[in-house]
Amino acid sequence: MLSKLFLKTPLAWRQLLKEKTRLLVAVAGITFADMLIFIQMGFEGALFDAAIKPHRSLQADLVLINPQFQTLFSVKSFSRERLYQTLGYEGVQSVNPVYISTGQWRNPETRLERAILVWGIDPAKSAFNFPEIQQNLDPIKQLNQVLFDQAGRPEYGAVGEIFQKTGNFATELNNKNVTVKGVFSNGASFAADGNVITSDSTFLQIFPERKPDRIEVGLITLKPDANPLQIQAQLATGLPKDVIVLTPEEFAQIEKSYWSNGTGIGFIFGLGVGVGFIVGIVIVYQILYSDVSDHLPEYATLKAMGYTDRYLLIVLFQEALFLAFLGFIPAFFLSIGLYQLAYTATMLPIFMNSQRAITVFILTVIMCTGSGAIAMRKLSSADPADIF
Repeated sequence: MLSKLFLKTPLAWRQLLKEKTRLLVAVAGITFADMLIFIQMGFEGALFDAAIKPHRSLQADLVLINPQFQTLFSVKSFSRERLYQTLGYEGVQSVNPVYISTGQWRNPETRLERAILVWGIDPAKSAFNFPEIQQNLDPIKQLNQVLFDQAGRPEYGAVGEIFQKTGNFATELNNKNVTVKGVFSNGASFAADGNVITSDSTFLQIFPERKPDRIEVGLITLKPDANPLQIQAQLATGLPKDVIVLTPEEFAQIEKSYWSNGTGIGFIFGLGVGVGFIVGIVIVYQILYSDVSDHLPEYATLKAMGYTDRYLLIVLFQEALFLAFLGFIPAFFLSIGLYQLAYTATMLPIFMNSQRAITVFILTVIMCTGSGAIAMRKLSSADPADIF
């Protein structure tokens, strides 16, 4: 009778149900560990996605930047002449200079100032592929007219809401009067809480210390039949070494690498994932170890009947997999709710995606089966001669 019971597939499930309180504690522990991993991965993903979104939104086939460029938070300039030199290469159709700097945006209601990233572009050419920006280039051709990032932090003021109602919003940027003539949605990041786009002429008025011939990014548009990689290689060889030529994705990866490796933020989030993983291993190990200890006579009897350690290990792994599944499901849905709360509070693009969910589930399975393998040492010591 005992052997028939243990030969059935639901054996591991029945073992867990014998101690419902212990099962609930185990599921709660795994859920907590999974939520910790989800939150750390979510913030890390939001950090990278928000940081590189402007780079990927640039309308260009190639990008020219200073070799010392690391992040938009502390951007490096170079001579605009280098950008125009690229027009002498076969395959280059047009170029577009971009100015970038950090200004102080004043909330007209609270009168408080907050740093904001300011982009200066040629309003005759579209530097971004945001439809809202492309449709509102004409208004910013006039001086002191700007486009505002309505997905930025709310501390800038209810700019988007007021603009939608009145079609106008006046404030100060670097103590210069400016008027919002359009809104777009990019979002906050760890480098900037918001963005403003204006014409190059207005940019130079807002930052009078800036020299017109020094730009931060050069956008290069190629002819339809041109090979981007081939043109990139030619420009890299022919241009002076005070600039580098990148694809927009390579440009984005520089920013991502800065936040991942150049600061402690990437390490902190990675450490959080590791801590959650270790917490889960400890919790599951304690549960499985207690289960093995409480049922050691039964396991010893099975070994006396001829069942191998391998068979008993499979049973233990089944328990671990059940725990992994039961703990992951509530963690998944609770994390979705926490992501929404975090997005509302920080305006960072923190959302659940299938890749992250699969990764955390795999980590949960490894966490639980690894704990089962460790608990197996206690099971291997179950000697019928000693127990009876």
